[in-house]
Amino acid sequence: MRNIWTIAKREYDNYFNSPLAYAVAVAILFMQGIYFALILYVTSQQAMMGGGAPETTPINWLFVFLMIFLSPALTMRLISDEARMGTLELMLTAPVRDFELVAGKWLGALLFVLSIAAITLIYPIVVNNFVQPGIDWMVVLSSYLGLILVCSALLALGTGISAVFTNQFAAFFVTLGLFFFLWFMVSLPAGYLPQGGDVFNYLSLSDHFAQSMNQGTINLGDLVYYLSLTALGLFVGSTAVEIRRWR
Repeated sequence: MRNIWTIAKREYDNYFNSPLAYAVAVAILFMQGIYFALILYVTSQQAMMGGGAPETTPINWLFVFLMIFLSPALTMRLISDEARMGTLELMLTAPVRDFELVAGKWLGALLFVLSIAAITLIYPIVVNNFVQPGIDWMVVLSSYLGLILVCSALLALGTGISAVFTNQFAAFFVTLGLFFFLWFMVSLPAGYLPQGGDVFNYLSLSDHFAQSMNQGTINLGDLVYYLSLTALGLFVGSTAVEIRRWR
């Protein structure tokens, strides 16, 4: 665990030295800021006609949606760049297990994303101060738990794919293609099958978040799904690093 934390801290610090990481953070926060302003504007117009209070869960949905396209940029270089520059071989000679290396890289990326997510907490806090008797914080907590689990799964899968490739751009496009498939494509057959469509809906990355956790509902199946994807990504990454070790 100590090695994982050491690697994670180094990766976390490296993100703050990377222009690409700043670009990802600005893109997410800028888009969310605009979306939040639009929500407040529309809600204020509806309030004049007796409408309800603004909801903050769409902000988290936008965060997760943007991560489908931006998280590959955060993970593409984690291990593939180490392999390209030859520093991975040096790291493998250190007393660090393959899983510790991969898990440390993933944790560093996750901590960086969670730092961005922490900034977005200002939105429910602002809304709570202007709404009486306040917003439903259980829904907000469920939404943020879903956000954390989705980002954890995405970054783990991205880290695993980064360990497979030595070219960071190849890792980027393969990761982006996988995320696009899991978010948009995997559930499409469910609408055409008379039976068995629930299986494809369960495999959908978006349904577990948008239809469940972002609505304030936490199911065991949702937790198992995202944790399984996280474990799969770390397993693939550890296996790929182990293969490189024995080449």
